[in-house]
Amino acid sequence: MSDPREVTELPEALGQVAGGQLDRRAVPSLVRMAASSMRTAGKSAVAGGRWLAETAVDMAPHIPVRDVATLQAHHDGLTGAGLAGELIRNAARASALVGGTTGALASAEEFSPPTWVALPVELVLETLAVAAIEIKLVAELHEVYGRPVPGHGTDRAPALARAWAERRGVTTQTFTTGGGLSEVLGRGTRNEIMRLVRRRLMRRTLRNTSSLAPFLIGAVAGAELNRRATASLGDAVVRDLATRP
Repeated sequence: MSDPREVTELPEALGQVAGGQLDRRAVPSLVRMAASSMRTAGKSAVAGGRWLAETAVDMAPHIPVRDVATLQAHHDGLTGAGLAGELIRNAARASALVGGTTGALASAEEFSPPTWVALPVELVLETLAVAAIEIKLVAELHEVYGRPVPGHGTDRAPALARAWAERRGVTTQTFTTGGGLSEVLGRGTRNEIMRLVRRRLMRRTLRNTSSLAPFLIGAVAGAELNRRATASLGDAVVRDLATRP
């Protein structure tokens, strides 16, 4: 895995973070990339959450996804529910590491979307990094349950982003409607995906910012909040995939 400090594009750098490899030394570079990208997008796009959603979807093609054979090799031959549980635990730990590394920022003040432009870049970056870890988890859980998402890179990114936003597996309709995965790339559907991703990201960021009591402020609190949220997502996706015919 290359060093995120050597990458100039934010989506690609965030894709690397999905593996849980977030070095403290890389954080300043990621913050600079995020700040530059936010300035380019403009206050309106940042404040309304559009920039956040577009960045999340753009980073999805850069997230490395292991096939089931590789996953089993990396986890002593585990299969099925046992392998899924291990992936969820590892992703939850990676999310906690991101929270501890960036130092989740929280206060008693409640932020609303119009004040997003004033949020610390580190907090926005943390939200995107955790989303990258979780999208990777969603994709690899599909591998475990014999439902790999077809395509590569940009082909399957919108489908994975939608599944992540809706906390479930990629729906069968995605593969049977019209041109299959190409259907999710239509303008109307893409706008809907952006709306879902934007809503999910905004809820996550605002919760990290406003839901913690003052005495819990800091990296430890941010790590625990991220860990529980990622574990909950993984459990929800597993329930969906495991109960499908």
